[in-house]
Amino acid sequence: MPVVLLALMAAGPAAAQQAAPTAPLSLEQRMLVRCSAAFALVAHGQAAGDAAALAWPALGARGREFFVRASARLIDEAGLTRAALTTAMIEEAQDLGRNGALAAAMPPCLSALEASGL
Repeated sequence: MPVVLLALMAAGPAAAQQAAPTAPLSLEQRMLVRCSAAFALVAHGQAAGDAAALAWPALGARGREFFVRASARLIDEAGLTRAALTTAMIEEAQDLGRNGALAAAMPPCLSALEASGL
C-alpha cells in the first residue's frame, strides 16, 4: 500500500492537471478517500518502523484491502477517473500531514475499517 500512495504522490502534478471530480463527493465518499490515505500513510510508517505509526493497529493487509475496495467504489459510484482519484488521494495525504491531522483521523477511520468487516 505505501507504494500505491507514493506512486499517487509522484504522479501528483500531472494527475491534478488532468482531472477533477465531475460532481462533489458525498460525505461518505470523502471519508473513503480520507481513510484510504490515512491507512496508506500509517502502513508506510509501520513498514518503516516509525514509532507513532506502530502505535496504531497493523494496517498492512486490512488497510490495503480497504484502500482497494474504496478506490473501486469511488470509481464506480462517484464516476471518478483514476486521475481524479489520484488527485483526491494526494490532497488528503497532504492534509493528513498537517499538525496532528493524521492522529485525529485515525479513530473514526479505524471505526470505519471495523464496520467494513475487513
